[in-house]
Amino acid sequence: MSSVTPLTITGGQLVLPDGGVTPGAIRCVDGHIVALGDVAPQPGDRVHDAAGKVIAPGLVDIGVFAIDKPAFHFGGITRAALMPDQDPPLDVPARVRFAAQSGKPDLWVHPFAAATRDLAGDRLAEIALMRDAGARAIATGRAWIADSGTMLRLLQYAAMLDLVVCTHTEDAGITGCAVATSGEMATRLGLPAAPAAAEALAITRDLALAELAGARIHFRNVTTAAGLDLVRAAKARGVPVTAGVSPAYFMLSDLAMAEFRTFMHLSPPLRSEADRKAVLAAVADGTIDVIGSGHDPRGPEDKRLPFADSEPGMAGAETLLPLTLSLVRDGVITLGRAFALLAANPARLLGVNAGRLEVGAQADLAVIDPDRPWIVDSDKMAASAGNTPFDKQPVQGRVLALFKGGSPVGAKKRAAS
Repeated sequence: MSSVTPLTITGGQLVLPDGGVTPGAIRCVDGHIVALGDVAPQPGDRVHDAAGKVIAPGLVDIGVFAIDKPAFHFGGITRAALMPDQDPPLDVPARVRFAAQSGKPDLWVHPFAAATRDLAGDRLAEIALMRDAGARAIATGRAWIADSGTMLRLLQYAAMLDLVVCTHTEDAGITGCAVATSGEMATRLGLPAAPAAAEALAITRDLALAELAGARIHFRNVTTAAGLDLVRAAKARGVPVTAGVSPAYFMLSDLAMAEFRTFMHLSPPLRSEADRKAVLAAVADGTIDVIGSGHDPRGPEDKRLPFADSEPGMAGAETLLPLTLSLVRDGVITLGRAFALLAANPARLLGVNAGRLEVGAQADLAVIDPDRPWIVDSDKMAASAGNTPFDKQPVQGRVLALFKGGSPVGAKKRAAS
């Protein structure tokens, strides 16, 4: 007998898999959705009144660099796909197995297997054994695999195992030690810079190799107009390619670097205003499949340094939902499309039975007030470090209740905030 009390969430606005939003309730038993729509609680159910707010699937965040449960719970994230860039890297089955268990009991963790040993980009890791240990995909990590032969062998192996390869999108031979995109802002600030074309060159090669191998490939962050055009064209000719982006790239351009704050040091670096607008268009037209936080908390020892010496990355879990909802308010996408980007599409990419409100799916649910205002404050974030480029920015959209497998999680933190 299950120890999880059946759950019924009543009086909400259900975000359905077809993109529609309709009034109704949802009932969950043994960790799965059993009914939704005109549903009444049964005797013994835990009942949560959504009070007219949105009932949505819990967010599935692809490509995080740390398991930061307080931040994930605050942001409505019930599943996190962990990048292999750990210390030590996730390049052997035992580490993958440990990572897959690390979220219990209140977070699903889906590790990505390191593509190469030590993420060095040369010798393939034991990917099949890591798949058996719980890896849901393969990732090259923060870096691009420069050797085309190694990348082709990786893609061929991945195709045989039916695993998607998640890759970084910058040609390392061009970017070198760059921390900014070539242009007026980088010149004014005197920062090491690389042309935005480094992204298109990396995507061009990897698309060609993926087609040759018959493999599925996912570009974790596509941030330039040229790169997006390549993905768009590949999709049109039937290549099994998906693309992701983090909110920073549709919210900010390299103009945000003017104050020289290292919170703006990201990887890839912030792009031009024209590229930012191209990302918005790609989110709207379906070229972008996934919006992920890229959650990478960095403390003062990594960020309170000269810009070129600081580490890239941002704490993104808490702002993922409200920044994506800003696209809904601006008319760029619908609410249904927002949760396809945040939950359904990443769950499908990982091959997990979640990310949608549908009978039989796992009961990972969030009750959300999409209009609730709050101010991002790097000093008060739930994350282990508050390195956000959106510090002191007003946003809208808060998670009021979160459920993993029908069980409430993170309630204490939300009540205190």
